[in-house]
Amino acid sequence: MTSSDPRTTPDRCPGALTLHQAADGALARVRLPGGLVDPSHMQVLAKAAGDLGNGSMQLTSRGNIQFRGVRDSTELARRLADAGMLPSPSHERVRNILASPLTGRVNGVTDVRTLITALDRGLCACADLVDLPGRTLFALDDGRGDVTALDPDFGVQALSPASFALILGGADTGVRVDRDSVVDVLVDAARIFVSLRGTEWRLTELADGPARVLATLGLDSSGYDPTTTAPLATRPSDTPPVGWLSQGDGLVALGGVLALGVLDARLAEFLAAIDKPLVVTPWRGIVVCDLDEGAAEQVVRVLAPMGLIFDADSPWVNLSACTGAPGCEKSNADVRGDLRDAVAAGRNLADQREHWSGCERRCGRPKGEIVNVVATGAGYRVS
Repeated sequence: MTSSDPRTTPDRCPGALTLHQAADGALARVRLPGGLVDPSHMQVLAKAAGDLGNGSMQLTSRGNIQFRGVRDSTELARRLADAGMLPSPSHERVRNILASPLTGRVNGVTDVRTLITALDRGLCACADLVDLPGRTLFALDDGRGDVTALDPDFGVQALSPASFALILGGADTGVRVDRDSVVDVLVDAARIFVSLRGTEWRLTELADGPARVLATLGLDSSGYDPTTTAPLATRPSDTPPVGWLSQGDGLVALGGVLALGVLDARLAEFLAAIDKPLVVTPWRGIVVCDLDEGAAEQVVRVLAPMGLIFDADSPWVNLSACTGAPGCEKSNADVRGDLRDAVAAGRNLADQREHWSGCERRCGRPKGEIVNVVATGAGYRVS
């Protein structure tokens, strides 16, 4: 093997079977394609957090969840597998699929939920994708532009129920694909990336990556002129679904955020008990779907005091932080504790997006315009 062979550089991206050893213990990450969680799965996750972890879960910017301080990784894997949450042990880290969280319920050009399931199966069925980096990101945007804004490596955005724009490296390629071809095109694009990459983890790190993948796919974008073609619809990546959301079928979805994306096991059990579909969003929030108005009012009354925030004006809508000390040995401060203290002290943080980091790596920093607050060991620097 040469030094450019990606197999010589271990993929340290954690999964449910390959854990990361952090300062506060083992960290496991469970992929939730499209952020979709049925109530029975949420119950399994809640019980595992209490029995095997630190009593809570972290929601990630890819709509996945993390356990920290895992004490029995074998038992965690067994529970996930028994629940059907590990359909392919060999591919479990590559199932990073974002989808518009409100698709099929609130607005959007088309419902992409069936594409989530089909893409997940397509990824797991392709043997070549075992070597796809765990950082690779797929996105299925229902036309509103919310997950395209998160710069997926491979994605589509709906232009109509039957036609989709192909997204590579977060940008419109100009290629249009029909609905029936979406999964095959995305799987093939990812397979080509695997064959082309050296030590690159993301498509945009590969020199001319999107153009090379497109050429190998044999898809023609020569007629595409971004200066004259109407741009795709976009939705700012800093506007998560929060509050009371009226569904097209007359029911209600409730969008909530969690302070620092931390979901307590007890709150997770209450979410499971609602017995309605749940969606974990890329903004570290949760949407409770398909409620009638009376049930929605009851959910707000019960879950808001438990920490699920339904107020779009809450400062926690715009605040995020890395793990910080003591969970990360590289951190210069307990950034989460300091941020909580700042919010409790009434600091006006509601009108700006801020990400607090324990060091210059700025792990977990969201996409888009944001104020960075970085711990230096001698206080915080704002940039």
